[in-house]
Amino acid sequence: MKLFLNDGWLFAKPNEAPVPVTLPHTWNAEDGADGKNDYFRGACTYTRTLPALDFHEDERVLLTFYAVNQTAAVYVGDTLVGTHEGGYSAFELDITPYLQRGKEAQLKVIADNSVSDRVYPQSADFTFFGGIYRDVVLSVKNASRFDFSSVGRGVKITPYQEDGYKVSCLPSVLNPDGCTILWEITDGEGNVVASKETAVGEQTFEIASPHLWNGISDPYLYTLTATLIKRGNPVDTFSHAFGLRSIAFDPDKGFLLNGRVYPLRGVSRHQDRAGKGYAIGKKEHEEDLALILELGANSVRLAHYQHDDYFYELCDKHGLVVWAEVPYITESMPKGSENILSQLRELISQNYNHTSIVCWSLSNEITLRGVTDEIVSTHQKLKELAASLDSARPAVMAHISMLPPDDPFVETTNICAYNFYFGWYEGDVSEYLPWFEKFHRTHPDVCIGLSEYGADALPRYQSAKPEVGDFTESYQEYYHEQLCKQIEKMPYLWCTYVWNMFDFASDAREEGGESGVNHKGLMTYDRSLKKDAFYVYKARWSKQPFVHLAGRRYQKRNEKTTQIRVYSNLPHIKLYVDGRLAAEQEGKYLFPFQIPLTGTHTVRAEAEGVSDEMTLEYVSEPCKDYICGGADGVANWFSEEFYTFRDKVGTIAQSPEGHAFLEDLLTALISRRKAMGAPVTEGEDVIRNMKNYTIEKILNMTGSLLGEEEIAAFRERLSAIRRI
Repeated sequence: MKLFLNDGWLFAKPNEAPVPVTLPHTWNAEDGADGKNDYFRGACTYTRTLPALDFHEDERVLLTFYAVNQTAAVYVGDTLVGTHEGGYSAFELDITPYLQRGKEAQLKVIADNSVSDRVYPQSADFTFFGGIYRDVVLSVKNASRFDFSSVGRGVKITPYQEDGYKVSCLPSVLNPDGCTILWEITDGEGNVVASKETAVGEQTFEIASPHLWNGISDPYLYTLTATLIKRGNPVDTFSHAFGLRSIAFDPDKGFLLNGRVYPLRGVSRHQDRAGKGYAIGKKEHEEDLALILELGANSVRLAHYQHDDYFYELCDKHGLVVWAEVPYITESMPKGSENILSQLRELISQNYNHTSIVCWSLSNEITLRGVTDEIVSTHQKLKELAASLDSARPAVMAHISMLPPDDPFVETTNICAYNFYFGWYEGDVSEYLPWFEKFHRTHPDVCIGLSEYGADALPRYQSAKPEVGDFTESYQEYYHEQLCKQIEKMPYLWCTYVWNMFDFASDAREEGGESGVNHKGLMTYDRSLKKDAFYVYKARWSKQPFVHLAGRRYQKRNEKTTQIRVYSNLPHIKLYVDGRLAAEQEGKYLFPFQIPLTGTHTVRAEAEGVSDEMTLEYVSEPCKDYICGGADGVANWFSEEFYTFRDKVGTIAQSPEGHAFLEDLLTALISRRKAMGAPVTEGEDVIRNMKNYTIEKILNMTGSLLGEEEIAAFRERLSAIRRI
């Protein structure tokens, strides 16, 4: 018996009256992205009635929670029956001893996303939505059953090559006495390719004429079904799809799938959505996957935590290669080692059978505050744990740009990648190619990837001459176009992941005049609008014919001659203005045209049966609505007379007093990092490399390096320096 317990709940915040809710649910759907940096973090209570159950003596009543953020305490009546720490993985509780046969019972769950010194994540550039935001399932099973907590959640399925393809099936069964297992493997058409009944124990099956899982071009899947038989009667069933494939990582060739070079070019994904937070269901997962496939990506980095099992299933089914990871991010907590080990154990155990997953990521930007003995020790434990649970997939880390490439920590894991924001937070967009070329020369045996890169864009901001930091859709498009050209020259990059596919909640953010959201997505937070940068990738990755006119939201233009940029995966574009053929062009990906503007014009691009159209208007003065901050421009959109922590380093450095302030602030931060034994960069390079960071961003990144009184003193000093 299996029941979904998603309705009938009463929810209450502390000192508030209960209100009815339906799962999935979060209490931060609104305040988690409003930019006030005060979203509620605390313990809230969910209650509902458990139905009367007529279970037998040899049966167990199980409660399965597929995610409660961040910690959960579960009660039946007044009795605590179990706890769980970690907001992204599933957990199961046996509540049989706390029930009376044939009688209802009260279920209470205390979900808590309070600040903690041991449960990850606690410091990160995204909102930690509290609540029961995935399914809750009540089931009655025989005491003899497949073990949900084991690697593979009952059966560990391991395909491998040995004189063809074979599949190892390792069951984990609770109370196995008197049990056998009926095994059956079917192919993608439902034909039985292997079957037998055996004692409980590891079995190996040979797959004749194997059909391989080949990513998005041919994500072919088999299905294993294992039926647990006890004294002639079936008592439990396990079923999971799997693919036959081989993976490899090469320092020069990058990623290989089934022996062929298969560079992973994709996007990162956060699971939250506008107005819903984490409280999303299958419909939203399917929409996200469809949009990623429309883009033409062949891989997705599921950041920065375990995602819903259903999304991994979708990736298996549609051929998206997955980078999976745990939320060991930004700040390593001395008391958190056991928790992050537990979260990695759950990530691998619960997702081992997903063919789409090719690596387990141990951390993200964890050396932000320097490499410490505690970080090194924890990573060694994580790496050993990953290897013990899964010897077929490598461990990986996403390093922060500030980690020197020659630091021994870089090569902690089997493969590695870096997060870089040249052209946004630091340096110039042209710096990716020279940095990675140098790394590849000096580390010829290291498999290197680009795990994050991006630039914020709000679609309402537009410019004919976009600049770094202006938050325009135009600059984001330019940034990604320039970066794609560099990536194409680096075939050794085993992965590249745009940060991010979708805008996502980060309640502490105050950037671009729209707080509470990280705007680096190729699409808006509500998934309603594809930014022009989306088509930079669609032109390169997608095989579905299309034409897209960029700059359609830059409708009112103050140029007598304006550029029209057309993106397409077709080779020949015809451009029409007011119904007349104005120009045509052969090319690849991006087709730039120049046309005169004299009034209101209809612009249409056509290619091989597909087309796109937009309207442009010549205006005598630049439209202030397109500028972040209106008439004041980007640098001064905050409008204060004096500098604030929301100003960027490059802006403050233009003032002699501001430059002196920066030197003193950075000296203080550097001295703290040195005291921790962390590698540091000093001098003017620091100011140059961080010119696009706000002071607020720097202090958020460096966390507790400075005390509250020191920060207050720096704030007061900066507020007395007049803008120039």
